[in-house]
Amino acid sequence: MTNPGPDQATGTPRFPTIRPPSRPFDPDESYARLRADAPVSPVRCPAGMDAWLVSRHEDIRAVLTDPRLSSRGAGSMHMLPSYDRADPPPGSMIQLDGAEHARLRRLLIGEFTVRRIAALRPSVQRITDRHIDAMLAAGPGADLVRDFALPIPSQLICELLGVPYADHDAFQHDSEVLIGFDADQATRDAATRRLEDYLADLVTRRLAEPRDDLLSRLIARGRTTERPPTVPELATLGVLLLVAGHETTANMIALSALVLTADPDRAAALRAAPDTIGLAVEELLRYLSVIQFGLLRYATEDVTVGGTPVAAGDWLVAAIPSGNRDEDVFPAPDTVDLRRPPRPHLSFGFGPHQCIGQQLARMELRIALATLLRRMPGLRPAEPLAPSAFKHNDIVFGLRSLPVTW
Repeated sequence: MTNPGPDQATGTPRFPTIRPPSRPFDPDESYARLRADAPVSPVRCPAGMDAWLVSRHEDIRAVLTDPRLSSRGAGSMHMLPSYDRADPPPGSMIQLDGAEHARLRRLLIGEFTVRRIAALRPSVQRITDRHIDAMLAAGPGADLVRDFALPIPSQLICELLGVPYADHDAFQHDSEVLIGFDADQATRDAATRRLEDYLADLVTRRLAEPRDDLLSRLIARGRTTERPPTVPELATLGVLLLVAGHETTANMIALSALVLTADPDRAAALRAAPDTIGLAVEELLRYLSVIQFGLLRYATEDVTVGGTPVAAGDWLVAAIPSGNRDEDVFPAPDTVDLRRPPRPHLSFGFGPHQCIGQQLARMELRIALATLLRRMPGLRPAEPLAPSAFKHNDIVFGLRSLPVTW
């Protein structure tokens, strides 16, 4: 399907969401046409608003750096039919702009320095090896999502935050509700409250008894500022880190493993040149673009994007998957080239809201994939995947399960 068709009520084209059935890793085919003919074009979003869909790499970067384009809509809320457009809650860093956003980001930035990320490498390697050991002991045969891709980032973010990993089933269930589009607003609100209450309780305990974990360090760092963060702000930041800290990375690990192991020659080439894992990870991040419906912005003033006038009060969607397949930036963009020279992909966003944990995610991906290829050279999909195995209706593209053998 190359055209999502117009909205029956308004005549405006619907937001493109259809992946080609024979090419599940490729975004909606209409993006290529839009990049060529209408790079800033009107669309009707599932949330009920009309928006400007921005499809070219250069224009997306401009949108994500323009201070007149607010992030108050956050992530992919344009895809939610029940999207509540009220003001963001305290501590919702991804929905805040300017000084308020910078205030919270400064609290976190010290947790994601090069030195601190490097110090986490042994932990990531330990967790990765532990799960491979368990698969080898129980196999052959495993679900790579359940047994490997999901627990690695989940366990790491729990250790960082000081969250007991024994509670991971509960928070993973609620995070799945929040990144999906199928639940109604009441269900989403309940999941949000459970996560916020859980983190607020943990923050309260760290206020009384600090430990060597990220939440305790945020509290200590906040006390040195003119405006220390409140418990609700810290709880919301904790939810953001807990959900974003494992969902995107887990789905990237699973999808990347599928792309690599489905082609024995590709896997063998990377196994033979392990020093190229960094390049390979960047290419997989670009190619897969797991934030599959882009990022929403709101115009606070009249602006011009890609030569198109955008009025104050208009919404825009920066189509990350389209920008990452832009022919003007990435030659043969629909091809996986694990030796592709470094280019500035958009998978971690761009500008002031660029993903604060991107270096941690890169490190997790490099270790997980390199170790998987080295220790399980015969790894391969156990069966062809049905379309239902893919998360086509979630904020984060991914796999619900990945049966493998070796």
